[in-house]
Amino acid sequence: MANPLPDAALDQLFRSARTYNGYLDKPVSETELRAIYELVKMGPTSANCQPLRIIWCVSEEAKAKLGNLASSTNKAKILKAPVTAILGMDLAFYEKLPQLFPHADARAWFVSSPELAEATAFRNSSLQGAYFIMAARALGLDTGPMSGFDNAAVDEAFFAGTTVKSNFISTLGHGDPASIFERLPRPTFEEMNSIA
Repeated sequence: MANPLPDAALDQLFRSARTYNGYLDKPVSETELRAIYELVKMGPTSANCQPLRIIWCVSEEAKAKLGNLASSTNKAKILKAPVTAILGMDLAFYEKLPQLFPHADARAWFVSSPELAEATAFRNSSLQGAYFIMAARALGLDTGPMSGFDNAAVDEAFFAGTTVKSNFISTLGHGDPASIFERLPRPTFEEMNSIA
């Protein structure tokens, strides 16, 4: 049984953590990118389907290509960030299920139902995207998750010829405190919850 995390950890992961619009001039190493993924893959997905596929845009060329497919505001963020991750979902994730979920013929659940496969890929890659944010925070990095880009164009530019589609993108680095806004309101438990 796990013990509750100390307040300092909860602050780093949730209460003090912020979405950053800019970053300090400090690089992010490949070792750090790999460390993020090593945590992300441990989060639960249905039938261990693991549909997330990430392209880490580190080079100026990759960031420029992605930036040109985003809104002007997001383009500026992408170009200035040390890394921007494209978090994609493999619609044919089920091809890996014999390896990832050997307890049953889980591939058969999806191979003849593209609608179920797409819904499962979207739900679980979104979960993994949340794990990505939390893993980065846990490792002392900051993120700026965003939409505001042309999904179809990104799919063509980065995932052409594959079964992967983009879900969302996120900048990554050591956040510049000057780039964040005031904390926006959060709803109360009573506003958003009921106990049945």
